[in-house]
Amino acid sequence: MTKIRTRYAPSPTGKMHVGNLRSALYEFLIAKHAGGDFMLRIEDTDQERYVEGATEIIYRTLEKTGLVHDEGPDKDGGYGPYVQSERMKTGIYMKYAKELIDKGEAYYCFCDKERLASLRTEVVDGKEITVYDKHCLSLPKEEIEANLAAGKPFVIRQNNPKEGTTTFHDELYGDITVDNSQLDDMILIKSDGYPTYNFANVVDDHTMNITHVVRGNEYLSSSPKYVRLYDAFGWQVPVYIHLPLITDENHKKLSKRSGHASFEDLIDQGFITEAIVNYVALLGWSPEDNREIFSLDELIKEFDYHRISKSPAVFDIVKLRWMNGEYLKAMDFDKFYEMAEPYLKKAISKPLDLKKIAAMVKTRIEVFPDIAGLVDFFEELPEYDVAMYTHKKMKTTAESSLEVLKDLLPILEAQEDYSNDGLYQALVKYVEEKGCKNGYVMWPIRTAVSGKQMTPAGATEIMEVLGKEESLNRIRKGIELLKANV
Repeated sequence: MTKIRTRYAPSPTGKMHVGNLRSALYEFLIAKHAGGDFMLRIEDTDQERYVEGATEIIYRTLEKTGLVHDEGPDKDGGYGPYVQSERMKTGIYMKYAKELIDKGEAYYCFCDKERLASLRTEVVDGKEITVYDKHCLSLPKEEIEANLAAGKPFVIRQNNPKEGTTTFHDELYGDITVDNSQLDDMILIKSDGYPTYNFANVVDDHTMNITHVVRGNEYLSSSPKYVRLYDAFGWQVPVYIHLPLITDENHKKLSKRSGHASFEDLIDQGFITEAIVNYVALLGWSPEDNREIFSLDELIKEFDYHRISKSPAVFDIVKLRWMNGEYLKAMDFDKFYEMAEPYLKKAISKPLDLKKIAAMVKTRIEVFPDIAGLVDFFEELPEYDVAMYTHKKMKTTAESSLEVLKDLLPILEAQEDYSNDGLYQALVKYVEEKGCKNGYVMWPIRTAVSGKQMTPAGATEIMEVLGKEESLNRIRKGIELLKANV
């Protein structure tokens, strides 16, 4: 059996979109699941869209996500060069285009802009395209040679038949047949000598021994033209796997303008790499069981591309947040603290024990920016409504809370051990003497020291971090607030 070889072939045009990351991930998983090779090829022939620094983003993202390529511009596996502009300098694309011309499968086109502008147009996949009328196909050989000798600008077009049908096979969509009348004579070599994306793809995939081509299903409509090129050369057509569209929550295509459309956007929003990779793997693919949490190694083991769906995949940021939270809960504490520390320092400037605060929030956040809203009260007691002291379940009222705080103030002033355990014992002793439930006492104390309805920890854990002086000041403030309102 042929060794499986897949390739990730991005254009360096900016940040790595979630759709590109999914293509790279699926290509990686298909190769690695079968013990094959995963290759990186940079497709930089579209000079107008080239973005400075974008190639570095590609390398950085692949490294960070663990999608290690076996071959690429930095790892020659014998199929180089791996950058299209460098491949072009070898003359490979023009060589193969001329081979097609010799076979009658392509032809020189010398039409100028004015003539092309006068041709009829058709709407294909929502885009208006010019339908070329094969005018230059019938040019006499002498005229073609004279034009070339005179240096007249030209493109090279594919010669597609107008009669009959073309059928190609996709692993997910099955056999797809199209009428050849729908196939335009697409340009293979542009007037600047560069190959088009479509032509370079076919030549590169064949000459680099690529066995499986994975890409978005927006390329389904172009595939018959690719298949005709393979057949014209007499080459074996690779296995095609066209992936479903990724949409936002409103079922619109996930656009680059979306706030979470790229890998770097998500990292900036406090998501962790492992959770992003895990979530992106499930955008269109489902395992045999309903399991959702996978490491990259587990994905390699489980990934069967036949289980990729044809239906659009919805990018659900709420689901990704949940998954990220699961990863944070399971994360080693030292690693978590290292990642959480910048967010903690941004929210808290006082010399408090940030490690203890980190331990409080670890299981309560979904992304790192959630930290600020959970811990801001450590920095400063917020203004709060005394109505918070009244809690039906805890059976507390403003009056009962005032009584508890006044009773506890001298006890807490006399308390020397301000550890969580020491404080808890002091409060439980008071609870036993009073003959009430824990919440009846803990609720008013927690409200006084935090000024919040929801906190990442209990009253005594909060007081341990705040320290004696600050805790007592906040309880005194609580008493004053309650006195003014009771």
